[in-house]
Amino acid sequence: MNKYFILFIFSGFLVGCTSAVKFAGRNTGSPSQPPKTISYKNIPPETSEAVAVYEGVASYYADKFHGRTTANGEKYDMYGLTAAHNSWPFNTRIRVTNLTNGKQCLIRVNDRMPLHPERIIDLSLGTAMELDMVQAGLAKVRLEILEWGEK
Repeated sequence: MNKYFILFIFSGFLVGCTSAVKFAGRNTGSPSQPPKTISYKNIPPETSEAVAVYEGVASYYADKFHGRTTANGEKYDMYGLTAAHNSWPFNTRIRVTNLTNGKQCLIRVNDRMPLHPERIIDLSLGTAMELDMVQAGLAKVRLEILEWGEK
């Protein structure tokens, strides 16, 4: 069997083992002026209060970029829980929610995306799988900034 097929099946199994988390967000902050960073390391992600909240349409990217170098110098792993944004600092930690089905996951910005005025973020395939948006290709999402990365 093709090694990518096996990896895809295994990833699907992992996605099936996740659950959605309920939360209440608030709208603060600005994407161009990140507020003061909160401590993320000692706070359970499910209960971390957001320092900023945004909503918009997300897309995802995969095969064409798998294994290539991201904007922050890492190798892109399409199965990882990462994202590309056109301006937010690298290592910004985000709780992303698919507003269609309520599924959530925690991600980290490690790449840049081309400017698409109609899209707020570009997610990795692994993130898209967690959010159950692969078939649709696009999804309306809420992005809760838990910790701004370093500029």
